[in-house]
Amino acid sequence: MGPHGPGSDGAMRIALMTIGTQGDVQPFLALALGLKARGHEVVLGAPGDFERFVTSYGVPYQSLGGNIQALLSQTRFDKAMSSRALSNVPALLKQGLELVDAAGRAGWQMCQGADLIVLNMNTSFGIDFAEALQVPVAMIAPQPLVPTGDFPLCIFGARQMGRALNRLSYRGMEAQQAYFNRARKRLRAELLALPPLRRGGFFKDVDGRLLPVLHCYSGLVSPRPADWPASAHVTGYYRLADNSGWQPSAEFKTFLSAGDTPVYIGFGSMPFGAARNTQILKEAMALWGGRAVVARGWGGIDPSALPATVFPIEHAPHDRLFAHVKAVVHHGGAGTTSAGLHLGRPGFIVPQTVDQPFWASRVHALGCGPAPVPLKALTAEILAAKLKDLTTDPDYALAAERLAFKLAKENGTANAVALLEDLMRTGRRAA
Repeated sequence: MGPHGPGSDGAMRIALMTIGTQGDVQPFLALALGLKARGHEVVLGAPGDFERFVTSYGVPYQSLGGNIQALLSQTRFDKAMSSRALSNVPALLKQGLELVDAAGRAGWQMCQGADLIVLNMNTSFGIDFAEALQVPVAMIAPQPLVPTGDFPLCIFGARQMGRALNRLSYRGMEAQQAYFNRARKRLRAELLALPPLRRGGFFKDVDGRLLPVLHCYSGLVSPRPADWPASAHVTGYYRLADNSGWQPSAEFKTFLSAGDTPVYIGFGSMPFGAARNTQILKEAMALWGGRAVVARGWGGIDPSALPATVFPIEHAPHDRLFAHVKAVVHHGGAGTTSAGLHLGRPGFIVPQTVDQPFWASRVHALGCGPAPVPLKALTAEILAAKLKDLTTDPDYALAAERLAFKLAKENGTANAVALLEDLMRTGRRAA
């Protein structure tokens, strides 16, 4: 294998780096497996709490430091997200910079000898690594982040502002990037011996040229905007086959056989307002009168406070667990949304932040579930009414089943691998 080109067998070394929750790591792992199956050498850098997850698939792993679960579980994070306590934001931003700086120093080591570097928005220091190593770089996005007039930045959900303001809303991502460029500038000077950043920008290289961006979701769920540049691709989902061997426990089987098929309820990886969420769920179950499976997970739901009509599960892969439910209620993370849609399950989304409002709006627009309600606005009465609507309107289930049939025909991982192989063959730094 050559240092910056294919070996005699066409194989190359590819360094993939991501920082985030499981929804950010999982598509990178699926992509790494797809590249590995094609004979390429891969290494995946991710936060320290994902080592077991990555290595269980036989993918070489590099810790980028940090512990995302511990970060999200901090009291100040909970307060900042749940009550918008701005006094907590400076400390969180400082921690974010420290996390990025440490990740960059670890990531630089794993990129040595790479023929291609693959990033997410939180590891943009890899753009500088690519400059130093003179290799191509590509970015993976699990949500639409390239500016368009079709819809605003994903944090705004379905809210339309007009084409000009829709496009302008993406400046928010540039502001975030500018903040984290502080860590990049330090790494360029101290680690890479590179001159200061000249132009750059969000999804751009240091000369301001557009980088290839591979969006790892389906165009059936969110069609590719016509005003996107040629460098922006929608490949389809990168699906990761479960390797846990998970099966329903004897207790879960007993619960399933004791009544109607339950609904899945979970609030994802972000444990904001866990006590409040538990109380809402408890009261809603009493009002609705149905049965549910509740994922405790990182979301912090207290199973001891729930009635017998709720079965708590600490952890289970969504693509297996959702096979045992008739509908799903969740936070709208990209991975959970994908799992529900691929299995043809209608959904009610209670988004919190980042891209969740966008996926919530798409599930509703596709006819696969009722209108979403932000978690901060959710009440027991609203949840009970939505559960009734979700489980009694047959149109939701029909739309979800039809979409699942179409999604099953896509292979987003293969599409992404083909694009990356083309990038490596041509050596393009940008489209």
